[in-house]
Amino acid sequence: MIDFLISNAWAQGAAPEGGAASGLFMFAVLAAVFYFLLIRPQMKQVKEHRKLVESLAKGDEVATNGGLLGRVNEVGENFLVLEIAKETEVKVQKQSVTQVLPKGTLKTL
Repeated sequence: MIDFLISNAWAQGAAPEGGAASGLFMFAVLAAVFYFLLIRPQMKQVKEHRKLVESLAKGDEVATNGGLLGRVNEVGENFLVLEIAKETEVKVQKQSVTQVLPKGTLKTL
């Protein structure tokens, strides 16, 4: 009577193995996806930021990652002197500059 209510569970046959070649192929596809979606765009962004930092010059109006807006007064090897208000200057790292603003932006604020 129990066989009528509960069906028997029979084992299935063994699944065919894909072999090492399919595993290696899947790993290569996964590595390519990571490269093109994560690593390559990050490298491009780093290259653009390095180019922006190297092109900084006296008189540029910039924004830092800390939210400071100012005009570049001095450019050193690793640091910048920003004028953030009249006769108020701060020294920041060049790497903290995130954006060069169009000329005259600070006057409109």
